Amino acid sequence: MSVTLLDQTRKISKLLHDNSSRVVIFDDICRCVGEILKANCMVVSAKGKVLGFYEQDDGPSLSGLLADSVGEMIDPRLNERFLSVLSTKENVNLLTLGFERPVARDISAILLPVFFAGERMGTTFIYRKKAEYEVEDIILSEYANTVIELEIMRALYEEDDEEKRKKEILRAALESLSASEQKAVRYLIMELPGPEGNLVTSQVAAKYGITRSIIVNAIKKLEGAGILEVQSMGMRGTHIRVLNETILKA
Repeated sequence: MSVTLLDQTRKISKLLHDNSSRVVIFDDICRCVGEILKANCMVVSAKGKVLGFYEQDDGPSLSGLLADSVGEMIDPRLNERFLSVLSTKENVNLLTLGFERPVARDISAILLPVFFAGERMGTTFIYRKKAEYEVEDIILSEYANTVIELEIMRALYEEDDEEKRKKEILRAALESLSASEQKAVRYLIMELPGPEGNLVTSQVAAKYGITRSIIVNAIKKLEGAGILEVQSMGMRGTHIRVLNETILKA
């Protein structure tokens, strides 16, 4: 490995150490790789959603099938072709991916599948004008792709931790309720049209044969625990928004 390549991989690994937030840094990785390889770089989820994107000022445009920004979806047929690639493919012929010949002949690309625990999580797509990729470019791309896989792994673990935290908060909140208040909560969730909506507590009480005060007390306790957000709508009842969605599955 050359000194230059070593320095370049250190730039990418530094992103992990510098990222103290909980936000996955796909955009930063794409930018770092793109600047080093003088290329556009995109990370796409298995469903075709753009997770990270960097485009050079004078870089090639493939917007016909690709998306232009994070959060958008690429062409589904293109994503199917991405997912059919199971190992690193360098200097890919873009005609095989469905791009038009006038565009394809002027662009060199690398496709790298993103896996986590044996499951396909997405694809890294790197492309630039004309210049084909050499061995050191491929090594750098695969290293960056490994960092992307690590970021996906971290994001999934953080989601699991967040889910556990929400369940624990909900458990503690429900344990603070009386038996009748717990029943009232179940009735409220059954009557709520979705994660949020308007309810008339007196109507819910009459329907299930409980007192309105029990429902009101239960709502106040869950609001205090951060499970629900509640707003009085006057004659239209009470607007309830679920903040801790695990209660919908309880």
